[in-house]
Amino acid sequence: MAGKVFFSVTMSLDGFIAPGSLGDLMGQQWMELQQWAFPLRFLRENLKLGEGGEEGRDNDILRETFKRTGASVMGKRMFDAGEHAWPEEAPFHTPVFVVTHEKRAPWERPGGTTFHFVNDGIEAALNRAREAAGDRDVRIAGGGETILEYLNACLIDEFSIALSPVLFGSGIRLFEGVDASRVALELVGAEPSPRVTHLTYAVRER
Repeated sequence: MAGKVFFSVTMSLDGFIAPGSLGDLMGQQWMELQQWAFPLRFLRENLKLGEGGEEGRDNDILRETFKRTGASVMGKRMFDAGEHAWPEEAPFHTPVFVVTHEKRAPWERPGGTTFHFVNDGIEAALNRAREAAGDRDVRIAGGGETILEYLNACLIDEFSIALSPVLFGSGIRLFEGVDASRVALELVGAEPSPRVTHLTYAVRER
């Protein structure tokens, strides 16, 4: 049986998941947003930052998200930012399908990540990701615009938010432009940790 389609992001208390400018990605504000994850053992292992790191529920959630993912989909903006920021061994370790108008041969990286560039829309990218994922889940990795496209097309089964106790003030809002007339949510999990609150929602079409 095919797996689920989901996304999992960190969000500020005022609803932002990234700064508005690519130049500010990896800047101080973004680092504060993501600071809950940096000490975790799994993140350190996955990015090859060295041994050690914190265990606990945050770490378990990060590891579970990685293990359930058989393929990822992302937009061109996220790929452009990550192409220069990710280490040589990109942190996905699965096929990644990039929704773009750019025609480009697949880009294979060490460690099992291969980026495939899909030129015929979000559904085509998702179909290819489903096939690659087998019985595992497909993660819509980002960015915000791509997540919103899938959400408004009713192609998301569930999503998780790590709600971080920081304020952005401006940037990319996760739900800016959501079609609330089509999308209904059901809270299926809420789990606080010392640094963030993990919220999980099932998605259905109204």
